[in-house]
Amino acid sequence: MSTYANLPAPSPEQGLNRYMQEIRKFPMLEPEEEYMLAKAWADRQDPQAAHRLVTSHLRLAAKIAMGYRGYGLPQAEVISEANVGLMQAVKRFDPEKGFRLATYAMWWIRASIQEYILRSWSLVKLGTTSAQKKLFFNLRKAKAKVGALEEGDLRPENLAQIAKDLSVSEAEVVAMNRRLAGSDASLNVQVGADGEGGSQWQDWLEDEDSDQAGAYAEKDEMDIRLALLTKAMDALNDRERDVLAKRRLSDEPVTLEDLSESYGVSRERIRQIEVRAFEKLQARMRELAKGKGMTVPA
Repeated sequence: MSTYANLPAPSPEQGLNRYMQEIRKFPMLEPEEEYMLAKAWADRQDPQAAHRLVTSHLRLAAKIAMGYRGYGLPQAEVISEANVGLMQAVKRFDPEKGFRLATYAMWWIRASIQEYILRSWSLVKLGTTSAQKKLFFNLRKAKAKVGALEEGDLRPENLAQIAKDLSVSEAEVVAMNRRLAGSDASLNVQVGADGEGGSQWQDWLEDEDSDQAGAYAEKDEMDIRLALLTKAMDALNDRERDVLAKRRLSDEPVTLEDLSESYGVSRERIRQIEVRAFEKLQARMRELAKGKGMTVPA
């Protein structure tokens, strides 16, 4: 995308109220109009079409960004990162898939915000395991669940329950709780200059039932397990690797009969190769996972 010089940008100097008022001026798009604009961008790289797709979804980006309050970071910067994710979504959006841009953009917006938060909090010091990232993003929700609304360190019973719920040690919970300690701005402040008829900050928040970090944590763990799978495949010989890939790692598995004809052996022999290859792969993945300190199911 060439330029977004005309996009409104949140800033501490102007205040978020003014920014919210500005982005509310951009109209929402009807499905047909959104489709035509997305096609114009995908087919001709039309910058005006991309600009309208972005501006019509700035409210969505701001709403999602408001769900990531409480990390001690300027809200204007969090919203800016949300807008970056929105632009990435518009750039990659395929209107022929049959769903709306908002549905597709949510993942990109959240991912951009979460990457920014992790960079800002120097996660190298906090830890890099999936469990620790989950703790980072979900501690406040876990505290609310057990009724731990008090300031300062957690009570022993609440500390034990949170550590159990999030699969981390009590020491990790204590450390993270202290780092996240800080006051939140009031959520009942009016979004609007005159305060009449306008919405409140809390109206921009995400559903509390949604898992804000779920997509990030799941994707992070999936990436790790995919890397383990790729490495574990080295434990198989060429035939085992080929049979397993075609039987269990393919969107359209090849039949035993087709593989038996391809290799000139019986269907039962192919089945035996598949089972043996899968057992070897599982054993190797368990070994690699333990080496990385990951939880391995019994």
